[in-house]
Amino acid sequence: MVERALPEYDYIFAFGLIFAFLDAWNIGANDVANSFATSVSSRSLTMLQAMAIATVCEFGGAVLAGARVSGTIKNGIISTSEYESNPSVLMLAMLCALVGSSLWLTLATKIGLPVSTTHSIVGGIIGVAFATIGANGVDWSWEGVSQVFAAWGIAPCIAGAFGAIVFLITKYGVLERKNPLICGFWMIPFYFGVTSAVLTMSIVWKGAASLNLDDWGTAPTVGTIFGTAGGVILLYALFLLPYLYRKLYLDDWTIKSWEVIKGPMLWFRGDVPPMPEGMEKQIVQDYYRGHTVKNGHPAITNNVPATSNPEDIEKNAAINASSDSDIVAPEHANGTAPLTGQELARSKAYAQPWTTAGGFFARAKYFFFRGVNRDIVEEQGMAGHEPKGFAAKILAKDLSKVHCHVPAYDNKTEHLYSFLQVMTAAVASFGHGANDVSNGVGPLAAIYQIWRTNEASSRSEVPIWVLVYGGAAISIGLWTYGYNMMRNLGNRLTLHSPSRGFSMELGAALTVVLATRLALPTSTTQCITGATVGVALCAGTIKAVNWRMITWIYMGWFITLPVTGIISGCTMAIIINAPRWGLQPGQ
Repeated sequence: MVERALPEYDYIFAFGLIFAFLDAWNIGANDVANSFATSVSSRSLTMLQAMAIATVCEFGGAVLAGARVSGTIKNGIISTSEYESNPSVLMLAMLCALVGSSLWLTLATKIGLPVSTTHSIVGGIIGVAFATIGANGVDWSWEGVSQVFAAWGIAPCIAGAFGAIVFLITKYGVLERKNPLICGFWMIPFYFGVTSAVLTMSIVWKGAASLNLDDWGTAPTVGTIFGTAGGVILLYALFLLPYLYRKLYLDDWTIKSWEVIKGPMLWFRGDVPPMPEGMEKQIVQDYYRGHTVKNGHPAITNNVPATSNPEDIEKNAAINASSDSDIVAPEHANGTAPLTGQELARSKAYAQPWTTAGGFFARAKYFFFRGVNRDIVEEQGMAGHEPKGFAAKILAKDLSKVHCHVPAYDNKTEHLYSFLQVMTAAVASFGHGANDVSNGVGPLAAIYQIWRTNEASSRSEVPIWVLVYGGAAISIGLWTYGYNMMRNLGNRLTLHSPSRGFSMELGAALTVVLATRLALPTSTTQCITGATVGVALCAGTIKAVNWRMITWIYMGWFITLPVTGIISGCTMAIIINAPRWGLQPGQ
């Protein structure tokens, strides 16, 4: 039994558990899904792979490296000293902040609006501060709220610049060279080293407090960063390079994925046997399948001739868009269209009554894993498929007119970058779990501490069970509803491919590292959005970006603080000023 100093407020702790779970669930469905939308949209990861990696890395980062001590008030925007005489009011304030944040995130996630979950809880805290100690109690300086406003412009611009630089090096150093695959073999080790170094810096610097690395000197830090980079390059040279050379350069159709562990032995493997007559096997997938691209890639569904004339490109895109409605799925012999993976899973789940054991568990399985059976790239609105959802049909219509300004590159070379993109996504996810997850459950930790001690402290211990609780809620949110956010981003912003996706993710990671050292405000959502725009502009033209969707995203950033502030502030004001039984007016 937990000893508690305020047993009369057990209900506040109980409601805190509920709304903290809802808030963390939305972090998984919104923030984490937003981070993995790039990898899924470029086809570097399937939905199942993305969810599995995100679950392990987010949960592992939260539990193994999550902050054991968290600031009670996020970003120090108000002082806990204002509540020292009445800690229970702070307890209620944290609950109301969670209510406002979780309700807004639920709505934003439902309509496919990517928002900063950190800014959401900050807005909630500002709202309860207004209701309790007034506007003068909020720190409006750069150390407080001003940095949140600055993040709207700073983070996207820096990330866009870094993403553009990475992609331009890739574009002119590899993709547009005479023999891009060979150039890629030489360039990829450099990228593996840089990527591992950047991601190591992200964990060592941004997660220093949670990993107890604050006392490290310069030499151990530098040694760790360069040692990790060197180790990753060595592993690439020993195992991945011979595997990729044989598969991509020699077109070895017999090699299996698990054979990468053979490493150097693959150099001495015999000649590639001819493929049996009548057998067709694709060495790598077509990363541009279903998209209308600038340079006449075979993935174009209509036989429109390739051209480099901008007017002709627009005309061809219009032809593709107008004929989308004429493209229908193949039919069965009985004349009915085949079910999609998601439709098939649903039909199986509802085949039995829910009152039976089999029917109940089948529905539960479908509810938790329904995102796995979805083709996110198809639902984003590629050729022949309309975007799903009212807002998406307005914001993401005529995507072919956006994608037609982006050139396609060699598929085998793109395949090289898919490994890098998986690496950036996985390690960045671990860093997100180690840092942002503990911030999400910070209000719950504050409620728990006040409930047990009746003290308002500026620092709250975060018990391991709170980190596990938040990590589990994030994973459940990603599995149950993360697909909705993924399909609203990615290719709906610009055409994605592994080389572009890697540049976007590395640009965002570089921004996080730089901003951490300079104490500049950042947001994962804002960084990846800025990097996406920067890469898109360098990959094509200004028309290669869906500016309607970018405007929609920026609107979400701007309204998050006032919306969560109003919800939380009004809730707090109503509760603390409400009439109580036995209390006369004016008392």
